This record gives sequence, C-alpha cells and structure tokens, in this order.
Amino acid sequence: MVGRNGTGKSTFLKILAGLMQADSGAVVRSRDLVIGYLSQDFTLDESKTVFENVRCGAQHLLDLIAEYETLPGHSTRADDLEHRIQALDGWNLDYRIKEALSHLNAPEGDLMITNLSGGEKRRIAMAKALVSKPDLLIMDEPTNHLDPEAIEWVIEYLLGFRGAFLVVTHDRYFLDRITTSIVEVANGKIYSYEGNYTDYLISKAERQSAEERQEDVRQGFLRKELEWVRRGPKARTTKSKIRLDRFFEIESQGPPVKEMAVDMVIPPPQPLGNRVVDLEDVGMELGGRTLFENLTFKFEKGTKVGIAGRNGLGKTTLLKIMIGQLEPSMGTVKIGELTKFNYVDQSRLQLDPEKSVYDELGQGSDVVEFGDHKLSVRAYLKRFLFSDDRITTQVRHLSGGERSRLLLARILKNGGNFIVLDEPTNDLDLATLRVLEEALISFQGSVLVVSHDRYFLNRVCNQMVIFEGEGKVVHSVGNYDYYFEKKQAAAKAASASQLSAKGTSGNRDDGKKSAGKTRKLTYKEQMELAGMEDAIMEAEQEVARIDGVLTSPDFYKKHEQHAQVNADQEAAKGKMAVLYARWEELEKIDKA
Repeated sequence: MVGRNGTGKSTFLKILAGLMQADSGAVVRSRDLVIGYLSQDFTLDESKTVFENVRCGAQHLLDLIAEYETLPGHSTRADDLEHRIQALDGWNLDYRIKEALSHLNAPEGDLMITNLSGGEKRRIAMAKALVSKPDLLIMDEPTNHLDPEAIEWVIEYLLGFRGAFLVVTHDRYFLDRITTSIVEVANGKIYSYEGNYTDYLISKAERQSAEERQEDVRQGFLRKELEWVRRGPKARTTKSKIRLDRFFEIESQGPPVKEMAVDMVIPPPQPLGNRVVDLEDVGMELGGRTLFENLTFKFEKGTKVGIAGRNGLGKTTLLKIMIGQLEPSMGTVKIGELTKFNYVDQSRLQLDPEKSVYDELGQGSDVVEFGDHKLSVRAYLKRFLFSDDRITTQVRHLSGGERSRLLLARILKNGGNFIVLDEPTNDLDLATLRVLEEALISFQGSVLVVSHDRYFLNRVCNQMVIFEGEGKVVHSVGNYDYYFEKKQAAAKAASASQLSAKGTSGNRDDGKKSAGKTRKLTYKEQMELAGMEDAIMEAEQEVARIDGVLTSPDFYKKHEQHAQVNADQEAAKGKMAVLYARWEELEKIDKA
C-alpha cells in the first residue's frame, strides 16, 4: 500500500487489524484468523527481555502448546493441536526467534528493553511480528532502521511466507522484490494495480493519461453544450430539459484531482574551492573497538557519495568525522576553506515540538533567503506541501512524514555547497522522495548521504563508501547496485578459481606430470587481457546509459518498450559481471 503521508494508510491498517472501527461499512474476517501486526508506534514490554518480548508475538502458538501439554496423548484434540503446532513450526519457536534476532542485527536476547535505542526496539518489534507465522501479516514501514543485509533477509522471508501480507512502505527496492499487487491511497480513493512497484509506475502513468484524455472529452462536451445553452432555444422541450440535465451532471463531476508535488528546489550553492574534504589514513576507535582504519578519500566538486552498511559499524561516526564534528582517532581530515556544510541529522530532535510549523521554519523572520532573492515563509512552506492550516499547527501534531518535510525545508533553506543527509528517506512518502532525488541529482555542489534505501542510493549517488564489517571500509565508483554486482562477480570468480585449483590438484598423476610447472597465458589470452579494461569500461558506459534512461523522471510516459529496456539493462549488467570474472581469472594466471 502506497500513498502520500496523511492519506490514511496507517488508519486503514489499524482498522484491518481490529484496533480501530471504521465509520461505515464492515470488515469481515475468517474464523480463527491470526493477524500479525507491526505498527509505526509499536509498544514493547519494558519489564521483559528482548527474547521474551519477541516470544510474546507468538502468543497464539504458545497457547496451543500449553493446551497440548495438558491433554492425554491419545485424545483427538491432542492430535489436532499437534498438527497445527507442526504446521506453524511451533516446536522450533525458540530457534526461529534467535535466527530472526541475528539476521535483523537486533540486540542480544537477554538484554532488557529499557535502555535500547529506537532503532533497536524497531528491529525487536519486527522480529516479534515475523516469528508469529500469522495467516495475515500487516506491516507499517518495516524497513525503517534496517540495514541492507537485514532487509534482504526480510525479503527472502516474505518470498517464502505462506500467508498473505499487506505492507505500507516507501522502500521501492523492497516493493519491487516482494509485491504481487500495489494499492494506492489517493484523494480518498483506493486504486489497485497488478504487479510490483515498477509495474505500478507504468500502470499509474497509463491511468493518469487516460484520465487526462477523458477530461479533454468532458471539456469539449461542456464547451459545445454551453454554446447551445447561450443560444437560448425558444422552446424548452422535454428533449432540451434532458440535454440541460446532462450538461449540469457532467459539469458537476469536475476534473480529476491532480497530485501536488513538493517543489524542493535547493538554493544555488556557492562555488567550492579546489579542496572540498580530504581524508588521509583516517580511523576511529570507540570503547576499545576499532570501527574502521586506513580510510583515504578525496571529495571532488559535484561528488555525490553514499555511505551504506550494517547498523553499528560506524557510518554516522564517519559522516561526523567528514564534516568536522568529530576528531578521528588516527589520520587527518582537511576541510576546504570554501566548503559550507548543510547537515540534516538522523534524529528529529532538531525540531521544537511546542512551536508551530511557521515559527519553527521562520525562526523569528517572515522571509526566507533563497539564493539571491527572498520568499515569504508561507510561500516557502507551500513548496513543501504545507497547507495554510498545517502551517499554523504545532510540530508535535505533525505526522512523521510532515516532520521530515519540515526538517528538510528548514535545513535546505540555508543553502550551502555540501549537503549532508543521515537517513533522509525514513518517513518520507514516495512522491517527496522522488522530488528530493531530483533536487539532489541537479544540485551543483557535493552531497554525502547515509542511507539503507538502495533505490535512493542508485538514483542519487555516483560513488559509494561501504562498511563491510570487521573494520573493513571500501570505496567504489558508481551506485550501490554497481558495487553489489562487482562484489558478486568477484565472489563468483574466487569460487570458480578455488574449484579450478581443486580440479587441477585432483588430476595430478602422483606429482609425476607437470611437477613444478606454472600455467602461463596463451598469446590469445594475453591479447584478451590487454583489451579487458577497455571492454569493461565500454560495458560500464552502456549500463550507465541504460540506468540514465530508466531513472529519468518521464521514462514511463515517453518509452513504450519498458520490458525491452529492462531486459537490455539485465543483459548489460550480466555482460559486465562476466567481464569482471574473466578479468579476475586472467589476472591470477598472469601473476602466478
């Protein structure tokens, strides 16, 4: 389920889960239906441990086990309960809880809830919803605070899930992987589309195009009938009355409601100097633990860098080191004299909940400095979809998405030539995300963003800094998918090399044949290796070209052959992966 923030998605989920009553209509549920529900405002029992909280999510299963243990083994009821418990994998409940906590990178099971962070509690609530194995699983923003590896595990879990599930999320990569249909809430209506997120974009564009054609027909009819009305026929016959009634009926229908988009234009940045930010052999230790070390990185003008990796490895710490808020334990950070940071914090604590939206944004002023000119606070806020009544609302009454938009509005008004965003996609709706992406893509300064949103990273970033664990941080040119594909190709090449080595050792004839001889490249292979870098560069350029086509804002309106373009993209990426694997193989032989 997708839609703008405030359209009623979370309310609908609560009605479906039985936590709220609808004003009209009826919700009919199957008998003995078991519902698992992960809400945005979840609650955990702070008197219990992590493990005990997650175990409570399977209370219906625990009740079945408790009843089974009170019955004699030969009873019919005991047989029935045993089959139900086995179907729910009930005897392995504790193992499944430990597995879920591990894959979600949640805290240890014996810890108390009280002192955990919001993100840690979110992952515990996620595990609690999943281990229950319900008939219907309802999740509201499940991927918030989850790292890419945890999201991938949830995706695999849901792909194998036997029940039905309904998920509200703004994670487009997640939607593309798991959904078989999309429902959109817009203007008080629900529209249904078959397929995943990409299919939804295509179908929605087609629906909007059809509505526009229908509106053209309606306007043509109204113009024609209005001319007839103005001519004022002498006799108001029955036929004339019917015609007039038809005119007023069609006139009252009104045009289709157009979606408002956030006008997120970032003020033009001041020029950057020759030095933006330089990191040399930077490392950080906290509490006797080395988060990372030996990181050398140089920001260039216009560089858009994404930082990704598991939670707790030091991503936000590195971000703060880069902008000068933290001193590294080792190495040096040099910030250019003309570099002006604009930092959007991961937490929402920068907003005063008691202030109105107007006061929080204006900070005592009625105008906003926007580049070389000024805007009124109200005009600026309307660019971020705040209506007149919401502009005077206190911050504490705003939704999560509205708070995010207000925070972005407040930070981005300050301009700067180096924008730094820590988890900017949490709580933003899809329409706002797309506009933010477009604004960052067209921004002429530098951008640094920490995010778990693969779709966002793929669209915005041209370089990645990845935390791979155990203190290892790697730099990769290109977006997240490009890094991931290179990593997979390298892993496949390494695996193939190991298999080849095993096969070679197994075919030795007691060391009598080819003893001490090393395989050398043939002349043909030498020529192939010499041209490999050019071939890879050509393949990378083709992938980048197709990515540019797919990520253009009007792709789904202008291109009819969507499936063919997607197929071309897969083929180009496959060719690139094969070239990398072959390059790795030839390099190893050449250096042996």
